[in-house]
Amino acid sequence: MLKWVFVAVIIFSVLILAPASAIAAAGIDRNARAIDARTLLAHIRKLASDEFEGRSPSSKGEALTVQYVTEQFRAAGCTPGNPDGTFVQTVPLMSYRTQPAGPLTVSRGDRTIDMKLADDFVAWTRRPSDRVALDGDLVFVGYGVTAPEFNWNDLDGMDLKGKILVMLVNDPPLPDEKLFGGRAMTYYGRWPYKFEQAARAGAAGCFVIHESGPAGYPWEVVKNSWGGESFTFLGPDNNESTCPVEGWITTPQAELLFAMAGTTYSDAKAAALKADFAPMALGCRVKFDATNSIRRVESRNIVAKIEGSDARLKNEIVVFSAHWDHLGVGAAVDGDTIYNGAVDNATGVAGMLELAKAYGKMGRKPKRSLLFLLPTAEERGLLGSAYYGENPLYPLERTVANINMDGLNVLGRTKDVTVVGFGKSTLDDVTVEAARQQGRIVKPDPEPEKGSYYRSDHFNLAKVGVPALYLGSGIEFIGKPADFGTQKRKEYTSVRYHKPSDEVQPDWDLSGAVEDLQLVFHIGLQVANTPAIPTWREGDEFKARRDAMM
Repeated sequence: MLKWVFVAVIIFSVLILAPASAIAAAGIDRNARAIDARTLLAHIRKLASDEFEGRSPSSKGEALTVQYVTEQFRAAGCTPGNPDGTFVQTVPLMSYRTQPAGPLTVSRGDRTIDMKLADDFVAWTRRPSDRVALDGDLVFVGYGVTAPEFNWNDLDGMDLKGKILVMLVNDPPLPDEKLFGGRAMTYYGRWPYKFEQAARAGAAGCFVIHESGPAGYPWEVVKNSWGGESFTFLGPDNNESTCPVEGWITTPQAELLFAMAGTTYSDAKAAALKADFAPMALGCRVKFDATNSIRRVESRNIVAKIEGSDARLKNEIVVFSAHWDHLGVGAAVDGDTIYNGAVDNATGVAGMLELAKAYGKMGRKPKRSLLFLLPTAEERGLLGSAYYGENPLYPLERTVANINMDGLNVLGRTKDVTVVGFGKSTLDDVTVEAARQQGRIVKPDPEPEKGSYYRSDHFNLAKVGVPALYLGSGIEFIGKPADFGTQKRKEYTSVRYHKPSDEVQPDWDLSGAVEDLQLVFHIGLQVANTPAIPTWREGDEFKARRDAMM
């Protein structure tokens, strides 16, 4: 008995004499350990089950998702994230389904190419009209980029009003690393930018040529993402500012098209890499006719909050984000029509629930408030987060950071962790130190050419000025061959990404996901408790917006 009293006295003395930070650290670790692989998997199984029908916006799957996630946030001790006392933010959307009446026809003289829907092209209109028709001249505009800072303008030299534009995917892959980010894709390479460019030029239509490498995904992803019901915002101008017809065509069809025009696809791509490139009239006529089914719908961002403990700092917000939606029910692949979205992004939603549980167990909550934001319609063009960025529930100048998760590691522990967009903000410093305490290292995105920083919800907070961190899985898996992580990334992209086969797999190992979530826990806690707030690095594209705001 005396032995245990002696030990207790020693432990008590150590705690009394230890620095407050050490005691706090012990508590932090204990709470982070509340993140549990078994519970995480149970959440994922539920959200990615056939019952939830692929979690499409404005569907039975949305209703089930909102109900389940809200119940879990309540159980974790969260309060409603909307100041109106609810766990949701209503997002007004327009649903549209563009159905071509026949093929997309390209003709020159007596020669004709008939492109087949889904196999060769996809096309749609975001305008609220029940019919859309194209009949115009085709013009190749290279990458469709207007970048004054690089003295680059692909649209200069021809009046493009009423023309139908064809563009290359990604941005110009130039050898000069100072131009267009070198290997990394910039926003100039993203498909939304290209359609915006076509609209600004007054074009009647715009088609992006798909290539799996530069796009970052195979044609099946394009077909599955745009082949059925889609969603958009209906702007005050009734979407008249959008390009009348938008779409994609496959590389084989592009090769036929350029051959008809009297050149080759490879020669056209080579010409587009020259700074003096000018739009090229292809001498071809494009015809396309389609009906368009539209309806006004409402979807919901899910929002939950943990109130901060500091009387002053609790009015500032750290936002955690992970989109809840996926593609719903679509075209059958091997007999399966439900696009379950297990990795993308049931894992991210489950991770948010586990983070909320861990923070909720803390006796003294973080100083700043935490907002768990689960946007809708990410798969339809980051719509839910775009709506939040323009209609924030809390002032942006008091939103100190965003930490985003889009697909957790389901393959085991890694020596590293990825920061997509590494070098953009001081959040990197917090991440590097938190990873160091785990015995891990931080690496930049191994696939910057995919432009992932512009493809997930944090982008819509970044572009309104909020410093945003996008964490991805590491690729150095413990006890695995050196190329294991890279090969598994490629396999997922080609076999499961945006396909019905993105389901819970029997070989999943969530120990890596747990470790990554514990890392996020520590990063969030550091940001929530440190007096100084994160900032964009000097020269970053989003810094000016933040500086003006602050």
